[in-house]
Amino acid sequence: MKILRLAAFALGPIALVLSAASAQTIQINKENRTIAVTSTDKVISMADTAKLHIGFVAYGPDSDSAYANGSRVSNAIVRALTGAGVPNDAIESENQSVSPVQEYQLDKLTPAEKAQRKFQVTQSWTVRANANDAARVLDVAVKAGANQSGQIEWNLKDENALDAEAAAKALQHARAQAEQMARSLNARLGALLYASNETQAAPPRPLMRAMAAAPAAMKAEPLAINPRQIERSATVYAVFAIE
Repeated sequence: MKILRLAAFALGPIALVLSAASAQTIQINKENRTIAVTSTDKVISMADTAKLHIGFVAYGPDSDSAYANGSRVSNAIVRALTGAGVPNDAIESENQSVSPVQEYQLDKLTPAEKAQRKFQVTQSWTVRANANDAARVLDVAVKAGANQSGQIEWNLKDENALDAEAAAKALQHARAQAEQMARSLNARLGALLYASNETQAAPPRPLMRAMAAAPAAMKAEPLAINPRQIERSATVYAVFAIE
């Protein structure tokens, strides 16, 4: 929980007692002349950055052949990405391995296909890009051989700004509620004595499944991918003096 203390001074006989239970209800207390309000609000903004998960699997009849195939595909993908304007420092390795193919993975293959898939090389990266470039970057990688790609995480360059905006909106809502309550008591709302806010995490976002690379002869357009909206909500507990 993020705690924001907005006033560190006492106002005469005003006494503040805060507890977990009090933060869940609206309180009116004429004796200590305070009003406590809990308010929740949210803000929504379109994602401006994307983290793409790019990867491939390549096969070979033996370890050396699989490695050679994997090296060819690996370098082709990175060259395609950098050639499309993706900076080197925006391409980060996730994992890579050379391993035998398990028998259950070969069950539906012909004997000839099984002979060519004894070993496999897998590799993956995360690629950071502007949200509006996600479809183009994914298209470039897939057409270069990234046949295990498609997962995208949508984010904001400055997520703290959205959290702060949600908290400010909730606090504004809390003040409006407190003013209405003060009027019902024939009183005037005074200074804000204390406020705390808790920003709620965004729900999990659906992610695209892996996709196969398009055949070289096909000139398919990039997939129609649109950035997702990012939502942040904040719950504010605020205590005001009344006069």
